[in-house]
Parts: sequence; structure tokens; C-alpha cells
Amino acid sequence: MDRHFPYQPQCGLKFAQAEAEVDSATLPLPRLFYRAAMNPLKDQKKQLRLQALARRDALDATWRIEAALGMADRLATTIAFDPGTVVSGFWPIRSEVDIRPALSALRDKGARLCLPAIVDRETIVFRELVRGAPLIDMGFGTAGPGPEAEVLDPDVMLVPLAAFDARGHRIGYGAGFYDRAIARLTAAGRAPRLIGIAFDCQEVERVPDEAHDVVIPEILTESGLRRFVPDR
Repeated sequence: MDRHFPYQPQCGLKFAQAEAEVDSATLPLPRLFYRAAMNPLKDQKKQLRLQALARRDALDATWRIEAALGMADRLATTIAFDPGTVVSGFWPIRSEVDIRPALSALRDKGARLCLPAIVDRETIVFRELVRGAPLIDMGFGTAGPGPEAEVLDPDVMLVPLAAFDARGHRIGYGAGFYDRAIARLTAAGRAPRLIGIAFDCQEVERVPDEAHDVVIPEILTESGLRRFVPDR
């Protein structure tokens, strides 16, 4: 069934889950071989991911909604941008921060919004989110603009994550969609401002470093917008 933006916040809507499911269910490798091929760093990340998501899932649903509304206010008042700036968000799944109130606030300030769309096992693009336009079922329980929507390159990217550390290292949901999208934009000279979105409980002591990891220099949580110089 088609949906429209703005959409009323609901807990349990399912993009990040798409990463997890693509990673474990649709890659053309037998599960047994895939597990055997995992390296120790990936195993460590997997455990940290599971633990952080369990903590997030344990948060009270009403508290999550209230926290998301507070984060929307902070984002709208602390992020300066020119009218027409392209901001990418994401459609919340499971117990993720519901950033739809934040997207509405940013639109009211003149931002041009877009959402990620999975086009194949390796690639996401960002399709424009137009007020009143239908959002289609994109698989994996997520929704987004259809193929008729214009593809945009974000100037500011609100990045979902499973876990993070104080250096700005992020653990995603396992398939690397955002790492590749950010690398592609950067290579094209369109490096976006990256702002991770999470709850405080998703912070871990240290994320294991891998060469392809994208460092997120800003993280927005219910405590505010944290900025830090990445230390590799």
C-alpha cells in the first residue's frame, strides 16, 4: 500500500534492516561459506552491533518518540544551511530514531529532502522526497520515493547506524551501502556533510578499524550534537 510524506511517527516501521537482510539473505554465497569467510574484525563488529541494537530495542517506545522530537528541534536549530540544500534522511525501522519530525523541520527551513533507494546489491541512490508524493514499498519492510523521483546528490547526509564510538567510527547494518555511497560522492567531488543519528546507548568503547570505514565527524543523539576530530 502506498504511503505519503509527511507520515505519522510509528514505532516498528521497517532501511537499515534492508542492509542486514541483504547482507545475510541475498548475497550469492552459501551461508556456511560466508560465515567461514568472515574475518575477526567483522566478527567483533557483529557482536558490537548485536549488543548495541539490543540496548536500543530495550528503550521505552514512548521515550524514543519524545527523544526523537527533541532531536528534531536540536537538528533544526543547530544545523545552518542555505535554502535548496539537499539533505538525505532515512525511513526509520524497528527501534531506530524516527527522524521524520526532523526532516519536516528541515524542509520548513528550505531544505530539499531525499531518501535512499536500493537499486542493486551494491548501490543506493537518493531520490527526492516531495511533499504529498506516494512512497512505495521498496522491499525489506522499508519505503521510499519511486523510480520516477529525481535522483539527488546530498549536501548533508543524516546517516543511520547500529553503533558508534567517540572517534566517529560507525558500525552499520552489514552490507556497506552507505560506505559505498559516501565513497562514490566523495570521488565525484561531492563530499557531503555527514551526521550520524543514534541514541546514546548505541555508543561503544571502540569500533574495530577497517580500511574502507567511513568516519562520521558529527553524531546527533538525545544528548545533543557531538562534534569531534576523528582519530584513526
